[in-house]
Amino acid sequence: MIRVAVVDDQALLRLGVRTLIEVETDLELVGEAEDGVAGLALIEAHVPDVVLLDVRMPRLDGLEVLRRVQPPTRVIILTTFELDEYVFEALRAGASGFLTKDADPADILRAIRVVAAGDSLLSPAVTRRVIERFGVAAAPGPSRKPHPDLHLLTERELEIVGWVATGLSNDQIAATLLVSPATVRTHVSRALIKLGARDRAQLVVIAYQSGLHLPA
Repeated sequence: MIRVAVVDDQALLRLGVRTLIEVETDLELVGEAEDGVAGLALIEAHVPDVVLLDVRMPRLDGLEVLRRVQPPTRVIILTTFELDEYVFEALRAGASGFLTKDADPADILRAIRVVAAGDSLLSPAVTRRVIERFGVAAAPGPSRKPHPDLHLLTERELEIVGWVATGLSNDQIAATLLVSPATVRTHVSRALIKLGARDRAQLVVIAYQSGLHLPA
């Protein structure tokens, strides 16, 4: 059973999520909150597997809540637009993915299950936003700091991390490189372990902060 909490100041959105989850046999809604302070208390009390978290909320904003959330709880940020300015900061703070508030019900349910399974949910639009705002360069810029364990990666693993940072799925990367999806998954898993990254979302952050060259 996947335990879910929703923290958002819009009552209609909370109602919609509650209605969705109530009919799913593998999901359980453990609680709702309408502001950041209540949301943090809810998360600490119930330790849900996945939290759907708004950013712009009264009393305590979602980014601050996100920074205080501890594993094993994983967070999906709810946005009005995929290109909100806080995307990269949310990734850096530990978000496992993003959902727009007008997402289809099937996409919301899929997102919960994907993130609960340990994967991340990054759309190409989100990664393009990161590229446009922070730039992509082969050499680190003044604000970039290579990850201290980057040297542990093989050339192939570095290449795969670069592809992950473009927002492509394992299957898409496999099709591009003419290898099997299983091979890509293996390289991603090894990179996660070597870099101490929680999920693909953190690999994206590491790639940008390290100034890693990304495929065109």
